[in-house]
Amino acid sequence: MHRAKRTELLYALLFTAPFLVYLLVFHGYAFVRAVFFSLTNKDLFNTPSFVGLANYVYLFRDERFLLALQHSVSFTVVVTVLQTFLALVMAAIVNQRIRGIIFFRTVYYVPSILSSAAVTLIAIWFFQRNGFLNSIIGWFGAYGPVILAFLGIFVLAQAAQVMWERSRGLPVGVFDPALAALSLLVAIAGSWILSATGWVTPREAAPFDLAWLSETRSFLGIPIPLWAIILLNTFTTIPTLMLIFLAGLQDIPRSVYEAAAIDGASPVQQFFHITIPMLRPVSFLVITLSLIGTLQMFDQVALLGNASSLDSIITLAYFVYNNVFNSNVPGNVGIASAGALLLALLTFAIVGLQRAFGISEKGY
Repeated sequence: MHRAKRTELLYALLFTAPFLVYLLVFHGYAFVRAVFFSLTNKDLFNTPSFVGLANYVYLFRDERFLLALQHSVSFTVVVTVLQTFLALVMAAIVNQRIRGIIFFRTVYYVPSILSSAAVTLIAIWFFQRNGFLNSIIGWFGAYGPVILAFLGIFVLAQAAQVMWERSRGLPVGVFDPALAALSLLVAIAGSWILSATGWVTPREAAPFDLAWLSETRSFLGIPIPLWAIILLNTFTTIPTLMLIFLAGLQDIPRSVYEAAAIDGASPVQQFFHITIPMLRPVSFLVITLSLIGTLQMFDQVALLGNASSLDSIITLAYFVYNNVFNSNVPGNVGIASAGALLLALLTFAIVGLQRAFGISEKGY
């Protein structure tokens, strides 16, 4: 090997040595130990003895493991779809060149820098039977007629203005901000008049009564307490993914949009035929990170503690923890190691399927 190349290789190894040591000690060694323990009856007190694949067979006969597997897959599918779509929408919004956009970018990013423990504790109050979420749902139920009247007047006013301007030959959009501002004023005045004259009044509605965290019912096959964690996790993860999408959006040349606009493409057509295809590598990164993160969901489940029953929120990562530190038979390391390896295999399989049949990292 040429001397210069040997020197370059030496410097590369020196600079990467700390990270390589970290990988070998905390990941490589831990992985080998997990494989070994998964084939034994190891617990925190005895000397392990070889049991072959008995731990894996036990897992697929254990109802709680199958329940955790079902929860993890459902959680991953729902959260990945929600947070990817919402992060892309928010990134498109904060990518606009409007006054004060830096303030809105900062506000939208704040949830991602908050402590997960603090956010979860706030969420426990938020989802209580007499918490904020039930209160706001009850408020919307009581003032539903007034809100519907406001929205109806706004849509009618906006449609009338757009039709009027287009009849004069002016190329205004449906969501033209100047017309929308005027429609907003008309809707506020109209709904106030209807409410003051008694045409539309708030109705008597019973308070919304749902114990989100202790509820035993399911919605779409997912326990309602797990839906609460889905909402919480989506809220805290969107800002980070939004930032990744925003970096991708700012890398798309403006000239492409200008050329499309000259050819008559509407903003919606530009979004679906330019933005989404050119964001494919970024979308692949976002979806992959989301799949890995959601399959390993642990902290928010653990922090909820006794606020919810274990069988309504348990995930695979928490199943592993529960078998070592919080089980009625403490220190079941062999079962936990087998569960951790199955979780790793599931993660590889889902990410591989997403790459093969979903959005790949290849550019447009």
